[in-house]
Amino acid sequence: MKKPLHHLLYVQVLAAIALGALFGWLAPEIAAADWVKALGDGFVKLIKMAIAPIIFCTVVSGVSHIEDAKKVGRVGVKALLYFEIVSTFALAIGLLVGNLLQPGAGFAGKPDAAAVAKYTEAAARHSGVDFLLDIIPESAIGAFAKGDILQVLLFSLLFGFALLSLGEKGRPMRHWVDDAGHAMFALIGIVMKAAPIGAFGAMAYTVGKYGSAALLSLGGLIGAFYLTSALFVAIVLGVIAAAVGFNIFRFLAYLKNELLIVLGTSSSESALPALMEKLQRLGCSQSVVGLVVPMGYSFNLDGTNIYMTLTSLFIARAMGVELDFAHQATILVVAMLTSKGASGVSGAGFVTLAATLTAVDPSLAPGMSFVLGIDKFMSECRALTNFIGNGVATIVVSAWEGELDREKLAVELAPSSDPC
Repeated sequence: MKKPLHHLLYVQVLAAIALGALFGWLAPEIAAADWVKALGDGFVKLIKMAIAPIIFCTVVSGVSHIEDAKKVGRVGVKALLYFEIVSTFALAIGLLVGNLLQPGAGFAGKPDAAAVAKYTEAAARHSGVDFLLDIIPESAIGAFAKGDILQVLLFSLLFGFALLSLGEKGRPMRHWVDDAGHAMFALIGIVMKAAPIGAFGAMAYTVGKYGSAALLSLGGLIGAFYLTSALFVAIVLGVIAAAVGFNIFRFLAYLKNELLIVLGTSSSESALPALMEKLQRLGCSQSVVGLVVPMGYSFNLDGTNIYMTLTSLFIARAMGVELDFAHQATILVVAMLTSKGASGVSGAGFVTLAATLTAVDPSLAPGMSFVLGIDKFMSECRALTNFIGNGVATIVVSAWEGELDREKLAVELAPSSDPC
């Protein structure tokens, strides 16, 4: 029996987003209050409290049940290779559209160095060596307490290999981890019922706090960014999906609940557990999902890559600086590195942008103040593109490994199927 429309989660979230935007527009002073912000923040925190245990259970279960220990390293290498190739496309398409549309040309504004000082300082402090050391938690409990995805992933891999080495002695613990994983996904099912409240609060606060004035003043950049991201998903990810054997638009329809939650909360992490569950339902193996999805959240940031190249060109033009081919090539190479180095840092999007601009031309860094007011509106698109890219990546690596159940994939993505 088909559910009534108002019982469907994606309908509830969509209505909540619309009502939140309307509330923020009509009553900005009330919408910008702390209690409204707390609705969105509270929901995201509820999801985040379960992310570390879910990654732990999924990775440990996947690793401890495999017979070939080399498979973990093989999957990791394939995932990183895919991430680098697709990230390059994301960076390149950002540069291409930036040169064609030329956002920032004729922009009248004065950069404020003080407004972006904390981001440039964070970028200067966070080196590649720091990033590598930060992957290792000071303690196992600390990794879970901080909720650092890469730290949890490292501990989970080691724990999974330990269980694998125990053989039959590790069977009771493997069963316990499997059961704990099912319980955590059930917990997420309960928390997701609060998604409309979280989406309402997050959208109302964003519109009330930053207002439509910021949207109008820098609408060209926002429009160019959304257009570029849409082109990337439809063309680049669409071609990749077709090569693997599925339709990108049916995949997006399958994830409509999660995409709306990401849109409402501006956080791709808010739908991470649901993404992992749905990818397994699509026929991806548990071990591949457990490895690729957490890795992708740190190494496969397609939306962030587009944002960095496009925004770098915008800032340069707004400040009257013409970047030649050599400078733009430098942006592409530097952004490829900085997008990984600042992963997990507070305000990572702005930290990576600061590191990129500083490497290309330090005089451009103060121009980041131009986009501070609209960054919240752009973060939604960044999160959506990152989320979609990681879903496609997991299916690709599963197919690459020969661990994609194509029959399940076809059935789940059939037009008549309803994943809700």
